[in-house]
Amino acid sequence: MLITFYPSKYLEEILYCAAKECGLNASYEAQMRPADPRFGDFQSNGSLAYAKKEKLNPRELSQKIIDAIKANKNFDESFVEVSIAGPGFINFKLTEKYLSSWIKKFDTKESLKNAASEFNKGKKIIVDYPSPNTAKQMHVGHLRPMVIGEAVQRLLRFCGGDVICDNHIGDWGTNFGILIYAIKTEKYKLDVSNENSLEELEALYKVGSSKAKENPEAADAARNELVKLQSGDVENTKLWEDICAVSKSSFDKMYQMLGVTCDICLGESFYRDKVDRIYSELEGLGLAEESLGALVVFFKDNPQFEKQPFIIRKSDGASNYASTDLATILYRVENLHADEIVYVTDGRQQDHFKQLFLTAEKWFALKNYKLPTLKHVWFGTILGEDGKAIKTKSGEPVRLKSLIEEGVSRARKVVEEKNPDMSKDEIENISRVVGISAMKYADLSQNRTGDYTFSWDKLLSFEGNTAPYLLYAVARIHSIFRKANISLDSNFEENASALESEQEIALARKLIALPSVFELTLSELRPHHLCTYLYELAGAFSAFYNTNKVITDDIPQMQRRLLLCARTLTFMESSLNLLGIETLEKM
Repeated sequence: MLITFYPSKYLEEILYCAAKECGLNASYEAQMRPADPRFGDFQSNGSLAYAKKEKLNPRELSQKIIDAIKANKNFDESFVEVSIAGPGFINFKLTEKYLSSWIKKFDTKESLKNAASEFNKGKKIIVDYPSPNTAKQMHVGHLRPMVIGEAVQRLLRFCGGDVICDNHIGDWGTNFGILIYAIKTEKYKLDVSNENSLEELEALYKVGSSKAKENPEAADAARNELVKLQSGDVENTKLWEDICAVSKSSFDKMYQMLGVTCDICLGESFYRDKVDRIYSELEGLGLAEESLGALVVFFKDNPQFEKQPFIIRKSDGASNYASTDLATILYRVENLHADEIVYVTDGRQQDHFKQLFLTAEKWFALKNYKLPTLKHVWFGTILGEDGKAIKTKSGEPVRLKSLIEEGVSRARKVVEEKNPDMSKDEIENISRVVGISAMKYADLSQNRTGDYTFSWDKLLSFEGNTAPYLLYAVARIHSIFRKANISLDSNFEENASALESEQEIALARKLIALPSVFELTLSELRPHHLCTYLYELAGAFSAFYNTNKVITDDIPQMQRRLLLCARTLTFMESSLNLLGIETLEKM
């Protein structure tokens, strides 16, 4: 039997061939799913549905299929045990021989990556994140798009995707008219080198916005500044460029602190000369029409949006998110050759993206263009322990920089308490990694579509499904090899004996579950599935380590246990890295 990274896929092929050999038609479902551990590793319930449809006995049908499986020359019973359970479930249990062979084969992060690449091999994927608005400081609400977006793009890239991360920033629109108006009326001197410039610009915007709401003349003046900017006025263009430069400098610092990577940054301003084509095409194709002075797309065949048109050009002739987002899709298809586009935003934008996707689908069908797969990876809100959105005592959103600094500070207290003899540099590095990782992992370990409560005590705990717990598990494995003075690059496979103890086998089974976890995580782009797996893997390792002495005089026994330690470390470090979590060798 072939030792493949995805044993479930291989078994599906064996099962499908057996069903065909038995004369069953194509409606037989050969798909595998995880089995009850008491009975095996994988299970198929295809016989039940097929037997019901064809009025057959499901157990008799399953037995017939199993006989055909065993007759297949590519099936090796020393690797897989196959049996019937219940009314006709077919269970597959990987033997210790197969587990050992699989663990020996996938020995490095590179071998895992090469094996996992078949998921998205050759697929050009654009991931749209974190896409903040310029002229505003990042706050706690920006944590989720950065953390989730980074994990999603790393997973897609690791599993074979040709990924381009596009930071589609909000750097164009009405707010710039208000801000430029405020800069001029308040006689503010914008200094790009001033570290406080972004904070001062944010305060100025509030002043300008307040004046525009209270005074019609101020509102007209702000609109005039926007028109001048859009018309290429030299003074306003220079102010806009400086505002963007100040914002970029601040954003880059946050990206560096959180390990966020972007390949390109094509903001809304990039598409300002591309929206006219969108208007003309959608009108020309009969998809868009004028209504109350605005250009809109109606969805008369969609009950959800029947009374909610998609406005792609405002009544004053200005573009908006809809027009630039449609232009962005077209650019990504024609210039970046996207097969798939993933948008990472909060859940409040669900209706916008549903209408965007519906419009793009109709538009591309009329153009006879192939539409990329469009996915909206949306997320819920971070709540304080009072169940409300996190805010400062003054009612303002908590600044992201302050949140990170507090996380590192709190981690430092824990590290100093546990390791008083460490050097200052070691303490600072561990505090940084633990503090930032704890915040990121607390976010990623939640189902992204739900809200979650932010608790410092919980996320910095060394117990439960937390970053400190997993980081400590990784550091503990490193310490095994360090104390024994054994290199992780040693060839443990050569003299390793067969798996024996219950804990060894349980750990091996948990290791071999990683491909299925990748598959599940990628199918829904929900990183919490991988987090749950890592927590369970750490638990399986702890059970193994607590009951099986690793460094022994029995060389074959020691080699197989060191092999399990090494593979657990590789799988944990690789997976944590995919989540954007930095690991430590000492804690």
